[in-house]
Amino acid sequence: MTAQPQRPAFGTVLTSHMAVATYENGRWNGSEMKPVGPIELSPAAHVLHYASTCFEGFKAFRRADGSIHVFRMDRHIQRMQQSARQLVLPEPDAAQLANMVRAVINRCREAVPEAPGALYLRPVLFGTTANIGAAATPTADASLIVLASPVWDYFAGGMKPLRILVDDENTRSAAQMGMVKTGGNYAAALGPTLQARAKFQIDQVLFCPGGQVQETGAANFVLIRDGELMTRSLDATFLHGVTRDSLLTIGRDLGYKISERAFDVNEMLDWVKTGEAALSGTAAVLAGVGTLIYRGAEHKVAGGDVGPLTRALRAQLVAVQQGQAEDKHGWLQPV
Repeated sequence: MTAQPQRPAFGTVLTSHMAVATYENGRWNGSEMKPVGPIELSPAAHVLHYASTCFEGFKAFRRADGSIHVFRMDRHIQRMQQSARQLVLPEPDAAQLANMVRAVINRCREAVPEAPGALYLRPVLFGTTANIGAAATPTADASLIVLASPVWDYFAGGMKPLRILVDDENTRSAAQMGMVKTGGNYAAALGPTLQARAKFQIDQVLFCPGGQVQETGAANFVLIRDGELMTRSLDATFLHGVTRDSLLTIGRDLGYKISERAFDVNEMLDWVKTGEAALSGTAAVLAGVGTLIYRGAEHKVAGGDVGPLTRALRAQLVAVQQGQAEDKHGWLQPV
């Protein structure tokens, strides 16, 4: 049997072109298509000193007939605008950003993989005002870039149950910034995650400050059992995931009871004695948890493998994304 060639790691390959727009003198300039390459930036740029940056991540899918559709681009653009407002960055114009995304896809259509691959879209917004004394002043200038990266089957080697450390002391980010998709939040979670990985051989840390379950460093957290999905109710302390919202909507369509509320570690550990747990996000869609480690003790999630409900929910959402199931909610936009 011929071995399948190993695909590049998620996000390591970029398409040939990117879309670029700049904000100056109180308005957005028209966007340009440029070859992907280094960008010119002042060493005094606001983003380098005061972390004035946010980004988004979503996918475009190629169907069997060759057509390409973007999944929930409008919702991602709305979330980027929300992040910009929280960071006091110039808010992207929704129509302009959507056109930039479409332009990149059309320029690089041949780079969109066939299913189960996709084209991952990454708009990034950052402050460019050159002023190292602007710690208490928002940037007056900004750049908006749309990158694209062909990605392949996230679970090409099969779905493996995740090991998760439950941390009831640390927070992933500052409370009011949790809902912002900004690089600083991921950087803040990296140290605790790497330390826990070295000590416990885990995949992610589930942050539960004060014993209240929130999210991991890179994904939302969902509990699943027959007829019910439960996840933390939305507030400013964690990211309002579009995949999370999509899974809850599909769950309602399938007749699941949807519970969005605060819950603590003890309730979670009781749930997973018989129920399932998973992480949701754009890259993996839904990844099953097999083990939770809390205060040195390992707690198997149900049987310790990726559960059947997790697999079924993921398969249902992927089928919608790839055009193999009905798009009841108008999530897919043709390009």
